[in-house]
Amino acid sequence: MNRKKDTSIQLRKNDHIQINLEKDVNSSISNGLENYFFNHQALPEVNLHDVDLQSELFGKPLLAPLLISSMTGGTADAGVINSNLAKAAQLHGIAMGVGSQRAAIENKSLDKSFQVRQFAPDIILFANLGAIQLNYGYGLDECKRAVDMIEADALILHLNPLQEALQPEGNTNFFGLLKKIETLCKMLPVPVIVKEVGWGISGKIAKSLFESGVSAIDIAGAGGTSWSEVEKHRIIDSNRSLIASNFKGWGIPTAESIAMVRKNAPNALIFASGGLRNGIDVAKCLALGARLGGIAGPFLRSAHLGLDDLSAQIQRVIDEIKICMFCCGISSLDQFDESLLCYRK
Repeated sequence: MNRKKDTSIQLRKNDHIQINLEKDVNSSISNGLENYFFNHQALPEVNLHDVDLQSELFGKPLLAPLLISSMTGGTADAGVINSNLAKAAQLHGIAMGVGSQRAAIENKSLDKSFQVRQFAPDIILFANLGAIQLNYGYGLDECKRAVDMIEADALILHLNPLQEALQPEGNTNFFGLLKKIETLCKMLPVPVIVKEVGWGISGKIAKSLFESGVSAIDIAGAGGTSWSEVEKHRIIDSNRSLIASNFKGWGIPTAESIAMVRKNAPNALIFASGGLRNGIDVAKCLALGARLGGIAGPFLRSAHLGLDDLSAQIQRVIDEIKICMFCCGISSLDQFDESLLCYRK
């Protein structure tokens, strides 16, 4: 085992947490959701108390269409944050993803920072590895280890080519990766989800991924945290830092990415994240065609403050989704569609 490599990954994870907590790392472009407005129903003919947010995903119940998006793991601080996230997910009956488990795959002593099942026995839980690692020695065994490590219900493979291109230690050989994802989908005993990390997924890529056997896509569009900005704060070389800063406005906005995927893969299971900050944003994504809305940065900051702050924030998001539905005159998630929205630019 390469201990130096393990240490560098842990240091990078600590850097990522601190930068996200302390710096402004938002994209310079919006997620596009501000262009959509719900058609308010002054006479909704619905009892607010009858609005039902429950659904099912991968054979397990969800009490609300909300995902605590993959964020962190691999350090002591990350372990505390993940435990708070898991406890809150269990309390509210929502889904959760952990951050990349590569550090724990390469150093088993770091498993604990990802192992949250004890805090959340009933939730839908997603394991997570970088898809790029399939081109750097990882295969079915490592993916199974990630799933088994946290008793996950599915595996997220994240795509982050821009981040890898900017990281001094980045892995940038993405050639032939689609075929390896296809092989993994056939062999792994749990569903495979592919997600971006904040620059969106195009319709063409989504179509290819679903044809390869991927069960769901988290589009993770532009408009929230920009990982080029995060990496900019880690880069020592001034020229490389300037390159990173010039990508602050890169990516497909969240709303546009959902539309692209819907057009090219109309029956696809879509999770939407990327700059979602409240329940109204989540509801807009549901109306545009997503099954879940994922939130990362705001939940990270609340989890850092403690479980009570995080739980209160999640409850606000859930209440906002309910009120949106009530004021649109719908009472169940299957009634969401684009007819509830109007578009103004």
